[in-house]
Amino acid sequence: MKIGNVNIDGFAALAPMAGVTDRAFRELCVDFGASYVVGEMVSSKGLTYHSEKSRELLQIYSNERPAAVQLFGYEPDVMAEAAKIAMEYQPDIIDINMGCPAPKIAGNGSGAALMKTPQLCGEIVAKVKNAVNVPVTVKIRKGWDSRSVNAVEVAMICEQAGADAVTVHGRTREQQYMPPADWDIIRQVKKSVKIPVIGNGDITTAQDAARMYEQTNCDLVMIGRGALGNPWIFKEISMLMGHDRPSLPISNAERISVLLRHIQKLCEYKGEKIGMREARKHAAWYFKGVHGAASLRKKAVTLETFDDLIELCKALDV
Repeated sequence: MKIGNVNIDGFAALAPMAGVTDRAFRELCVDFGASYVVGEMVSSKGLTYHSEKSRELLQIYSNERPAAVQLFGYEPDVMAEAAKIAMEYQPDIIDINMGCPAPKIAGNGSGAALMKTPQLCGEIVAKVKNAVNVPVTVKIRKGWDSRSVNAVEVAMICEQAGADAVTVHGRTREQQYMPPADWDIIRQVKKSVKIPVIGNGDITTAQDAARMYEQTNCDLVMIGRGALGNPWIFKEISMLMGHDRPSLPISNAERISVLLRHIQKLCEYKGEKIGMREARKHAAWYFKGVHGAASLRKKAVTLETFDDLIELCKALDV
């Protein structure tokens, strides 16, 4: 598929997740076959206020392309100015967050709160599109709540305003990340717009991805929480969709190898102190489903050094 003039060669993209989709995780997912990645969301206001922390989140490296930066905010002019600043980091795509349900984001009128004002969504897209020379995409939800399911309307308005693709998460803001995602809303959006539609929500296996393609006719699937501690899901999807023989379940030895590789990158990019603090949640995700997982996760929250992680991994039966 293509988003504007950007080729996306593959079957699954990595969704933006705050505090997760940093350089180390993005690179790992690309190594396993992610065809497109979106970085952690960045505050448009923070960028225009010259926040160094916000700027750090815009960094994109050659081995993770095609890649997008995602901006959040609710003021069209501020979003446009932030997009211009983001272009200094040469993103392939600018993505606009219209789906984050977090109170500190949606409570301030950004993220999923934009679903309540469809015309404002269009104004933001138009302003950002006019400010940059790369494709502009949006990530939306099913709606704000069960009484305002308007993903189709918002997608059509964004398309008319110049959006090059739309990602649809099949839950309302009210539903957060429960209950099961409604994939039919993705199908409805796909039928209503001509731009590419990316499906998101409840993909935790390669079989889930195949079913989403079949049920929604979407152009690409995007994986968020299903990739946590499970970056090899992209490889499994590529194999299944490419009609290769399905891979065997990952062994504990392989799981440990990937975990150590991931955290080593994290420490290299952020330093051991910060890297190991962030490694705690990743280790807990990698241990999910293995024998003795509860005990391993309990110990993971105390990790201080990379050597501590090596010792913890020795407890796994490989």
